Amino acid sequence: MTSHRDDLDHQVTLPGPARRVVSLVPSLTETLVSIEPEAVVGATDWCTHPADLDVTRVRGTKNPDLAAIRALRPDVVVANKEENRELDVRRLRDSGVEVWVTDIETVPDSVASMERLVDALGWTRPPWLHDVRQRWCGDLPPVTRTVAIPIWRDPWMVVGPRTFTSDLVRRLGWHNVYDEEPAGHEAAGRYPAVDLADLDAAGADVVLLPDEPYVFTADDGPEAFTTTPTELVSGRLLTWYGPSLLEAAQL
Repeated sequence: MTSHRDDLDHQVTLPGPARRVVSLVPSLTETLVSIEPEAVVGATDWCTHPADLDVTRVRGTKNPDLAAIRALRPDVVVANKEENRELDVRRLRDSGVEVWVTDIETVPDSVASMERLVDALGWTRPPWLHDVRQRWCGDLPPVTRTVAIPIWRDPWMVVGPRTFTSDLVRRLGWHNVYDEEPAGHEAAGRYPAVDLADLDAAGADVVLLPDEPYVFTADDGPEAFTTTPTELVSGRLLTWYGPSLLEAAQL
């Protein structure tokens, strides 16, 4: 038996290398399957990568089927502080299931978190994880353009400060115009609601319209903007951490 502490400093005890893992985090599902595909036995309906993933589905990130998870007899369930509910984590732990919770706000945070998780699982760190650290954890490049990144419409919501996505675009040499909280408005949060007219006039060189969590398309999103150019982008490359970070480097 080995014990490690997760990103929230909770002790997680595993019986040697993990052989049965349930992932409630889409990006971490992709990460785990890329390392030990046979060990991942369950994932959410939102876990879309790899495309041929064939595991038991345990519903969504916010409403996981806890009975189905327990029935899989996992060595550990992997969750995330932002994506999953504390209530579900607590209920699983109360029933004797080990749960590892990740918590990140920057790309370097995500790399360190993945390294910590892989080590705790008793697995070997994959070469791509080293490559990701080399690419994303160095000095910041100069700013080459400014962006705004909506994640929802009606109401319009955008990526704000203290988020993985804001840090990712910063490390691409882009500046998110909503990366700073206005003085006295700290309660606006990391994904503030904004008025469409203000968003269109925020001064961005381009509004990036991802395909998740809201599915912006050529017919749903660009037509709302009269001032700022728009660009459809992969939500996975902007918001996931794992092997996708190698692809995101080409944005």
